[in-house]
Parts: sequence; structure tokens; C-alpha cells
Amino acid sequence: MKTPKISVLTPMYNTRPDDLRAMIESILNQTYGDFEFLLLNDSPENHELEQIVKSFNDVRIKYLANEKNMGITKSRNKLIELARGEYLAVADHDDISTPNRFELEVGFLDANPHIGAVGGNVIEIRDGVEYATQRRPMHDHDIKLSLINDTYVCNPVHSGCMIRKSVLIKSGVRYREEWSPCEDRMLFVDLIPHTCFHNLRDVVLKYVWTGENTTLRHWQKMYDIPPIIVANARTEYPVYYDEWKWTQRNRPMRQTRWIKLFGFIPFIKIRHKHGQTKIYLFDFIQLARVKHD
Repeated sequence: MKTPKISVLTPMYNTRPDDLRAMIESILNQTYGDFEFLLLNDSPENHELEQIVKSFNDVRIKYLANEKNMGITKSRNKLIELARGEYLAVADHDDISTPNRFELEVGFLDANPHIGAVGGNVIEIRDGVEYATQRRPMHDHDIKLSLINDTYVCNPVHSGCMIRKSVLIKSGVRYREEWSPCEDRMLFVDLIPHTCFHNLRDVVLKYVWTGENTTLRHWQKMYDIPPIIVANARTEYPVYYDEWKWTQRNRPMRQTRWIKLFGFIPFIKIRHKHGQTKIYLFDFIQLARVKHD
């Protein structure tokens, strides 16, 4: 049997049927098609998930089920061991991959063998409305600074990332159950000394907010655990923490910003330039000018 380039890894747990169908369709409609698609049911009593997965007539799909509920961390690690692909594409059960995600990520990993994990930018969907999220750091050094110092931001975005399997094999790094439901963030922190990261400028994922998201179902743990991860990482990698503190102290003042009326009408413009601050009404009526020492 031909070895696929990618293994797509999807643990499922009582997923909403419509969300699961949309996620599967987004994978099967990828412009890059050399992959196996492993879907592991961690709620084996839920036979509807099995029916949905098997309704897709595609030989790349492999339906799997745990004999009993194992939890997200053990399920993720089980999928890693079962994967045959060179690259591992994380695809959580309720998120939508953009059509060219695999093509972009495979192309980048093929061209950059020193990179062990690549992700990209994300669009969030809330109540059917799409929102662009803040652009993420692109390069390895900045991503590692973010992993160690940005408490509630996971870089790369786990559900949109592709990981070189050989990096996990050689390093022995796996998801750690004691950090669940933040096991994804901890995986990347554990990989810091073993590989390099990159984020593409392209949008690779649409993150759908529902009442079933891990973030919402386990919100208290999602709030409590990241500060502990950050504190431990800062102790383990003090060079990155020291650099981050220096950049915070020496960050240049933003040159121009707007105060918006009703949240969207540009109203007051504040501009910093040549040692002074000017304040304008509607960009052309100067209200004040302040010189700085």
C-alpha cells in the first residue's frame, strides 16, 4: 500500500452532526489530495458519528473507535502512532480547513526541511458571521517568544497546523494528559528545543465557535492552566523571557491610532511623529499638539 504524504488526525467526541459533516467536507475538498484521513471516535456509544463518517464514500477515510472513552490527549497520541504519513495535519472535529491549506503547508515543509511545524492565520465564525483574527507571528523566534510569554494565545494555531512526524519520533514529544485541555499548547512548548516553527500569512482555518468547543466546555481550565504553562516555560527558557521583557520596555510608541465613534467611524486621530503628538478631529482639524522631551 502506498504511503500517503499526509495523515489527517481527527479525534471526535459527541460532535454535532452538521459540524462534523462540514469539517469532513473541508478535508475531502482539499486541492492537495495525497492523504489518509483518520477519524477516531472517543464516544463509541455514539453510533451517529460512525454513520456520518461512513456516509462519505472516500477510500482515504479510515473510521476508528476507542473501546471506551480515553479522553482527548490519549486519543491524539493514539492517532500519532497509527499515522503512516510523513506529515501530520491536525484537524479538530468542528473546524473548517480552507481548500488550499494542505497544498500551502506541504509546499512549505517540503521547501524548508528545518521547519517542524507550520500553521497560518485563522478566521473565527460566530453565529454565522466571519471575523478576521489578529495576524500571528511568522518566524520561529517570534513564535517561540509568543509560546513562552503570550498567556492565552497558542502559536501556531493547533487545529490548523501540520507537523513533521519525524520530529515527534526523534524527540519523543507527545501530548501530555496532565496539561489537558491545553495539551496542544504544551506540545509546542515541549518542541521548542527540538525544531523550528513557522506561520504562513495565508488563512488556513475557519474556527467555528459553538457551545461544544473545548474552549467553552472547559473554560475554567482553559483560563487556569495557561499561566502555569507560561510560568514553567519562562523558567525553562529564560533567554526568551528576558528578551520579551526587554522588548516590552523598549517598544516604540505606535505612530498613528484612531478613536472610532460607535466603534467604526474614524473620529479622533492621534499621531506621534518627530518627538511630538498631534491630535486631529476627522483627520484634518488639529485639536492639540504636544512636544515630548
